[in-house]
Amino acid sequence: MDAALIPDGVKRCPIWKFMAGLTPVVLVLLWGIYAMLLCWLKGLNQTNMNNAYGFALWIWADLAVIALGGGAFFSGFLKYLVGKDELKNIINFAVLIGFICYSSALLILAIDIGQPLRGWFIFWHANVHSMLTEVAFCLTAYFFVLCIEYIPLVLENRQLDRVPFFHNLTHNMHETMAVFAATGAFLSFFHQGSLGGVAGVLFGRPFGYRQEILIWPFTFFLFTWSAAAYGPCFTILITKITEAVSGKKLVKDNVIWLLAKISGWMMLTYSIAKTADTIYWAAVTAPAKGFVLSDFYTNNALYGYWILVLEVGICGWLPALLLVFKKTRENRKLLWLAVILGVIGVSLNRWVMVLQVLAVPVMPFIKWILYYPSWQEVATTLLPVAYGIILVAISYRYMPVFPQEAELNPIEPPTGEVAPSESEATSTPDAPEGELQPAQA
Repeated sequence: MDAALIPDGVKRCPIWKFMAGLTPVVLVLLWGIYAMLLCWLKGLNQTNMNNAYGFALWIWADLAVIALGGGAFFSGFLKYLVGKDELKNIINFAVLIGFICYSSALLILAIDIGQPLRGWFIFWHANVHSMLTEVAFCLTAYFFVLCIEYIPLVLENRQLDRVPFFHNLTHNMHETMAVFAATGAFLSFFHQGSLGGVAGVLFGRPFGYRQEILIWPFTFFLFTWSAAAYGPCFTILITKITEAVSGKKLVKDNVIWLLAKISGWMMLTYSIAKTADTIYWAAVTAPAKGFVLSDFYTNNALYGYWILVLEVGICGWLPALLLVFKKTRENRKLLWLAVILGVIGVSLNRWVMVLQVLAVPVMPFIKWILYYPSWQEVATTLLPVAYGIILVAISYRYMPVFPQEAELNPIEPPTGEVAPSESEATSTPDAPEGELQPAQA
């Protein structure tokens, strides 16, 4: 039964090996579910959040996975709207990663509100003046867009595709996918930006506060920019990890290099904007509030100057330059280094814009307040990671996620048989000399 579900032309490991490999991940998943139930049944007293930290580990994880899932909307934008047709060979996987990231973000929010049965209040009793309300609406709407983009991949399973209704539905959905890609890019622009705008308007928290362009603080644009720049890095990284685990080449190098090149230039322009923003904030915005740069980075080991250098320099400028230049981009080890640093960089940016914003004292008599999450928070943060690994494994096993896999990994013929050569496959022994065969014609 399992073999009948595997896509045509590809080979998968035995089912017992597949299940054994997922066993540790399932245990982590169950641990996370147990912690999640504790938070729902006993309340947020299971966390270490307090009056100083209303936003904590969960919100950082939420913002990080939303940024990393940006590869879905940006890849869809490039493929369907810009016309980068080469990306059709990785767009399925980008959508899968986006689906995992956004469903994980909604799950984290459901845990964070403490009373998930009242989650519908966000929509029914909406605060129309809140950027978080706009985030909730756009985030939910884009998740449904990702569901629509993910459904054709599910229906292309070998057994489901034999049903005429599903086959025709999949074909028709592919024909209109550009509409959903455009909708997803529009929704993502606003919810990514509003997440950054939340920190940017906190004039009582000078570490995050920024000057505005029109009505939006500059962090609004930086968050959208960084998601579009670093999201593809996460797509490339998970693709490479999947190749390493499966032992197969799944996507041709030219596809990876194209996505890496676009991501590199986006990262470079973002790094320029981020550097300019940091300099202006340190020289103008913060002093106007009575602060100097050292107020935000000294007197503790967790938030020293090193975190600024790591975010903007080592995980910003360095991976951008590695991906911009062809020689370093097409070097296997340097490509790995660049995408890993990029993923760390955008995650670190979300960390400081959530946790460092709250840690910095805003009054002379207040000390630095550092935050240490409870084990329940750690377990529920690892829950989406385990869920993502399981969904990637199942999707890869039973769905045609990578269109180039069969071409790059031809199945060897049974022992004793010799695979026909290309010339033998396109010629007939009895054909008159000089006459073209149908394959050649």
